[in-house]
Amino acid sequence: MLSQKSRYALKALLVLASRGDTDPMQISDIAETAGVPRKFLEQILLELKKPGIVRSHRGRLGGYSLGRPAKDISFADVLRVTDGPLALSPCVSVMAYRKCDDCFDEAVCGIRKALMAARDATAEVLESRSLAAAAAQMRRSGAL
Repeated sequence: MLSQKSRYALKALLVLASRGDTDPMQISDIAETAGVPRKFLEQILLELKKPGIVRSHRGRLGGYSLGRPAKDISFADVLRVTDGPLALSPCVSVMAYRKCDDCFDEAVCGIRKALMAARDATAEVLESRSLAAAAAQMRRSGAL
């Protein structure tokens, strides 16, 4: 299930992506436009800054901007930062693999095979969906 933290992160990033420029936006304006509590957004943006999804700018006209083009930031990139691996179990995770403690044999585990298919399908969808595409869709519908 998608956490509230991830929803807030995606909403804030879509606001930044919809601007189409690299001028920083103040956190209070992002929070208001995205409908996200400012205090929570501050923590989320700091997390997103570490892998370069957003960039902070100091000064009176400072704020946040996307760290790279919106077309190069996928939903999967954001969710991996805010919620961790996309896999439902560590034994099928690409980024955080760990054998299950109670596993008899991974090669024949029916649960693992199903979870691997779910991970692959989820990753395919989330990696193919960029902030730019989502922001464009929202602009066309009048949501942004």
